[in-house]
Amino acid sequence: MTQPEPIADLRREYARARLDEKDVSHDPIVEFARWFADAQSARVEEPNAMVLATATREGAPSARVVLLKGFDERGFVFFTDYRSRKGSELEDNPRAALVLHWSELERQVRITGPVERTSAEDSEGYFRSRPLGSRLGAWVSHQSAVIPSRAVLEQGLGEVERRFAGEDVPLPPHWGGYRVKPDTIEFWQGRESRLHDRIRYAWRGEGWRIERLAP
Repeated sequence: MTQPEPIADLRREYARARLDEKDVSHDPIVEFARWFADAQSARVEEPNAMVLATATREGAPSARVVLLKGFDERGFVFFTDYRSRKGSELEDNPRAALVLHWSELERQVRITGPVERTSAEDSEGYFRSRPLGSRLGAWVSHQSAVIPSRAVLEQGLGEVERRFAGEDVPLPPHWGGYRVKPDTIEFWQGRESRLHDRIRYAWRGEGWRIERLAP
């Protein structure tokens, strides 16, 4: 049997910063806001890019990169086509995991929790902030559906351009937001000798418990 080609070990040593329980906020959303601001200040390319993992009712997982579009004490928000694979899986199994990775800062954040749709008002507000092409595209593409060629999309775009010519493009009924309501948020800081710092906030019904995890 042919052996897979090994990937070279670059022997990277993580030494930019440290993470200690006594230095973090008691509120993980406040701590996340600090880390996100650090990523923006460091000019990380697309600091809001995050992996979204979902699973079917039977537990078959899938993952993809989406963009974080907002966060507060209620949770972490992204937008999509409700008819997509992730939309279908979230309807059947409304839990998800998120990962944000900022290699420039040797940091990552992991989030898990139940998922709910955002309000129609929130979806409408964000949709209207999008560029015109993105709003038209939401009407054209049935996300994750099999199509015979790209020509189908280009033809569909022409049709919706004519349909909404001179009008404000409305929010499609199949498009909107999801909010991941966290029950765990883990902050990971790379450290020397691979003895990384991992601080996890776990919701315990009436408040957050702060825990250190082994690397």
